[in-house]
Amino acid sequence: MRICVVGAGVIGVSAAHALVRDGHDVVIYDRAGVAAGASGGNAGAFAFSDIIPLASPGMLRQAPRWLLDPLGPLAIRPAYALHALPWFLRFARASLPGPFAAARDAQAALMRLSATSLDHLLDAICGERLLRREGQLQIYDSAAELRAAKPGWDARAEAGIDFRILTSPDAIREIQPGLNPCIQTAVFTPDWINVTDPKAWVEHLAEDFTRRGGRIERKSVRALQPDGEGMAVATEDGRTPFERVLLATGAEANALLRPLGATVPLDTERGYNTTLPAGAFDLRTHLTFASHGFVVTRIGDGVRVGGAVEFAGLTAPPNMKRADAMLGKARRFLPDLDSAGGTQWMGFRPSMPDSLPVIGAAPGHPSLLLAFGHGHLGLTQSAGTADLIADLVAGRPPSIDMAPYRAGRFRKTAV
Repeated sequence: MRICVVGAGVIGVSAAHALVRDGHDVVIYDRAGVAAGASGGNAGAFAFSDIIPLASPGMLRQAPRWLLDPLGPLAIRPAYALHALPWFLRFARASLPGPFAAARDAQAALMRLSATSLDHLLDAICGERLLRREGQLQIYDSAAELRAAKPGWDARAEAGIDFRILTSPDAIREIQPGLNPCIQTAVFTPDWINVTDPKAWVEHLAEDFTRRGGRIERKSVRALQPDGEGMAVATEDGRTPFERVLLATGAEANALLRPLGATVPLDTERGYNTTLPAGAFDLRTHLTFASHGFVVTRIGDGVRVGGAVEFAGLTAPPNMKRADAMLGKARRFLPDLDSAGGTQWMGFRPSMPDSLPVIGAAPGHPSLLLAFGHGHLGLTQSAGTADLIADLVAGRPPSIDMAPYRAGRFRKTAV
């Protein structure tokens, strides 16, 4: 088929790569180029062990405390609060025990598929050199905090995820020297994988895509228009018909879906980080500070400190004090961290209230496929999402149940 992928982030490029491997004629349109947004500035993790949705009973308990700190792990700008209210009401409903359990199972299924898909993709693109298999150390402030997280680790154990609970400071520092002596409780997930640099990963995928005959064009997509049994894409250069279109524009997807009457409850969790130059810290593994909402990870030869969540929409200016706050916390936990000379960044994570992405056909428009809303897990779930999209285009039965990811799941009548 003749297919247009709108969006050159990790989801769009991964899906385009899967489609061109299937023999389709594929072009990617993106106004800013490859990995210009959140796909290029994230923490670079294939976090297959993160099967617990953010929409969870535990998050509901923590959120009020976090919101009291304007520079804490979760913030909502006052001017945006009313706009975000419907999203948070859906988030609260998704955090109830029944919906949470269903989302957790769907998340685990997509993680298993994505891990398998990544193995196949690595062979196809000779991508092993772009990976770091150094595990992840999830750090807790106290034994009580770890006990509170036990249901999540029990669920991971049931899903076959390997981890080790560490309650000895010496055992923790054997994995990561240089931590503050106050850190005495952690969990190590040895199978956690990072890319050397998320932008370099997507660029490598894009290069292999073009070598296989795919095309990438810098175009601003202004509208998607039904065209017989297909879909036309309107850009500054005119209107081009395609047999299928894949919308993978992340947090901006609703702008193109709105004229088609196919919007979904998508919002953006703004993330902030600071990337420090080489020599900032001798980092041996990916560090996650669970109760503080930030991570420390190696990017290239440097160190990236980032995370947290801010709801402020797509147009408000960034508040880099949030990046400064995380860097200050990192210095407290990593006393030897040299925080000078860093580069700050803010990006838009496309997020759905139930923590599951949208994957499948747009309601009422079978020739328009959707793949966005992966939140913090875009890179993690990119290869699995790509294979699902390729299956849908080819008419192959998908390897997992697609119902949890359908675009119409928040409507009163499922689509």
